[in-house]
Amino acid sequence: MTVSPDPSVTAHRTAALCSLLGSPEDLRHPGVRENAERARDLVRGGAGADELTECFGVLDHVLRQAGAAGGLLNASRGATARGVAAHIKVAVCPGPVPCNRLERARDLLPAPLCAVHGARMRKSRLGPGR
Repeated sequence: MTVSPDPSVTAHRTAALCSLLGSPEDLRHPGVRENAERARDLVRGGAGADELTECFGVLDHVLRQAGAAGGLLNASRGATARGVAAHIKVAVCPGPVPCNRLERARDLLPAPLCAVHGARMRKSRLGPGR
């Protein structure tokens, strides 16, 4: 019997993938770009949680082999926003199943592009629940 992974774990990994795809220096390592693009295609195609977990595992392994000690879920990828005030504007995932990636949204600049879904992120206010 297999147990499906927690959706919040998949959402966190999707946020890390989005940050990774926006980081050209990390994508230069051998095998990283190919595996990241495969993961992106699976997310866009609505793949199942088990298939995504396997793909994210391979990507994490390739990143670690390339010298990224934190792998896919490296804290420096900016997948979370801790210690922020409720009045901060953020850009959130535009996907049908939003990941938990947050980016600071500037008033006069457009929201950043989501590398996973290929669309602009939505601007929103950071609430106390996030």
